[in-house]
Amino acid sequence: MTRHLTRKDYTEMPWINGRGLTIEIMRKSAPGDGFLWRFSMATVTEDGAFSLLPGIERNLTVIDGPGFDLIGAASFRAEALMPVAFPGDIPLAAQNVTGKATDFNVMTMRTLQKPKVEVVANAPLAALPGATLCLFALGPAQFGPYSLAPNDFLFDAPDAAVTGAQVLAIHLFESPT
Repeated sequence: MTRHLTRKDYTEMPWINGRGLTIEIMRKSAPGDGFLWRFSMATVTEDGAFSLLPGIERNLTVIDGPGFDLIGAASFRAEALMPVAFPGDIPLAAQNVTGKATDFNVMTMRTLQKPKVEVVANAPLAALPGATLCLFALGPAQFGPYSLAPNDFLFDAPDAAVTGAQVLAIHLFESPT
């Protein structure tokens, strides 16, 4: 069943490393303190270490502001609206942060198939086989019968066309790799 969440449904909490805040959109808990998957937003305002998340795969998309570099055991460039995937348990730090950047994160347990994240506008969308389709609105958009405001989130979205602003389309796999 499709769930339509808005900013009032989200929870704000400190980063694991204490250097900032995360806005948790939705998560599915795992036994113990962990999660099977999690959707969140965070703001990067200065150079600094990313939290280590053992056993987690991360997919980060800068949705507002300038990109930045992720430097450490591997190196990546986090550009605006260009999803980048990396293991959550490798030491990385944001570098070359030139202004406030907001990123959208999809985090999944490593035992799950990696999600596919893409930026889509004015196109039909359908879940990939075996995946749950989720949408995060980057601006005002219409998705089938759903009117989306900026930062609205749809979980288990039906097949439909998106019109208006861009959305992040996330194909979430809850089965093992």
